[in-house]
Amino acid sequence: MVTEIFAAPKSAPVHAWMPACPCGSGCIDEGDRVGRVRVAARVAGVAGLLLSFPVVNGLTPAGRREPLHRGYARAMLSVLGIRLSVIDNRFADTEPDPNAPHPTAGSEPSRAAKRTRFAEPAQGALIIAGHVSWSDVLVLAAVQPLGFVARADMLEWPLLGKLAIRMRVIPIERESLRELPGVVARLRDRLRAGDRVAAFPEGTTWCGRAYGSLRPALFQAAIDAGTPVQPVRLAYRDGSGASCTVPAFIGDDGFTTSAARVLRARGLVAEVVLEPRELPGSDRRELARRVERAVRGESGSPHRDWIEAGSTRVRDPELGAPRPGHRGGVIPIRAE
Repeated sequence: MVTEIFAAPKSAPVHAWMPACPCGSGCIDEGDRVGRVRVAARVAGVAGLLLSFPVVNGLTPAGRREPLHRGYARAMLSVLGIRLSVIDNRFADTEPDPNAPHPTAGSEPSRAAKRTRFAEPAQGALIIAGHVSWSDVLVLAAVQPLGFVARADMLEWPLLGKLAIRMRVIPIERESLRELPGVVARLRDRLRAGDRVAAFPEGTTWCGRAYGSLRPALFQAAIDAGTPVQPVRLAYRDGSGASCTVPAFIGDDGFTTSAARVLRARGLVAEVVLEPRELPGSDRRELARRVERAVRGESGSPHRDWIEAGSTRVRDPELGAPRPGHRGGVIPIRAE
């Protein structure tokens, strides 16, 4: 019933509805690495962007800040060595060429990435995606700046907390269910005002090859506001297009450990697939199920290549090949 952006090390749930994830260090790939000089250059680039953003943002007129924020998010991804790939399945003219080579880290953003938006200006939208890493925030903001529903203590984090405040984060106390109706009400008001707000209803981060179910509570805000929901399939891949768990923020990972793994990685690609928008309807559970099917890539497909084990969804190991248009192989995951 709750959502967050940055996951803390996993521990025993505080209450029965507290989201939990079985993913751990065994899920993590190290992948190819860059040298120490490149890592140092990336660290310097990140520091420069974080230090310059408040100054440049303050000097920029409010009406021109959206392109600035989008540019900074893309610059941060570039400095981290993460290539952004955007596939828009909402309109036929933006569908990707299945024979086109897979993008590599460091190359120019695709034409689709440059023109795609979650919604038009002043058009409210609830953006829903699976949750893998702290970098999810940068990836989504690089498509179009937006607000987020996030764990409350993130506002106190050094540097990142200040950025969260500027992004108008809606904080939520994961340990307190009593505060959830207030969060839903704030989210509803933001949507009614024409804001774009992203949420990760799994409630915690997963490795990207296994997933949690989407909790329905936050979908009530879209229903109350009469706002469409934008499902986003978010995945991380290596330079060859295979599924990659390097950016995952799971298990006993601290932020420093996870960030260091990303800074060392070579060829990371963040793939964002925008599926057709879902109308809110009147039943939040039914809406959550519809959006979950879209987020997992199950909409309109006669095949189901994910199986469910409790609250965990993993790729079916009996399927020996990916579906047409799906890059990467089938990787069996064991869920306890």
